[in-house]
Amino acid sequence: MRQVKNRALLHFVWATYDRMPWMIPEIASPVYRYIETVARNDGCDVLAVGGMSDHVHLFVCMSATVSIAQLMQHVKGGSSYLIQHELAPGAFFKWQGSYGVFSVRPSDKERVVAYIGNQEQRHRDGSLWAGGEPDMENPPDSQ
Repeated sequence: MRQVKNRALLHFVWATYDRMPWMIPEIASPVYRYIETVARNDGCDVLAVGGMSDHVHLFVCMSATVSIAQLMQHVKGGSSYLIQHELAPGAFFKWQGSYGVFSVRPSDKERVVAYIGNQEQRHRDGSLWAGGEPDMENPPDSQ
């Protein structure tokens, strides 16, 4: 039997509702661990997870057994539940309904990992990707 091969490298970005600064260290650390676990359970190779107080980046090599929408449903839905029921019980938290997802060339893999790992420094210095934070009009691999 042949195996399905998938080398689709995808960079996801999504924000907290109203860009509220929820991803403080005591919330962000367990949320990032949770996101990594969920993505791995969905069969994705997690290359980087990180972000800032109001948004999250996830960089994966996608699994052939889960869709983009399913992965985001599992990651965003589960992490929202984690925040509301374990990390900040009773607080109002939700993610924005949308997200960005960008394909990444294999040759840019290390660049994207570094970009996600250096979010705090990049935001402080204003040294974001050309055109600002990656968004639907300026995907990271188009620079």
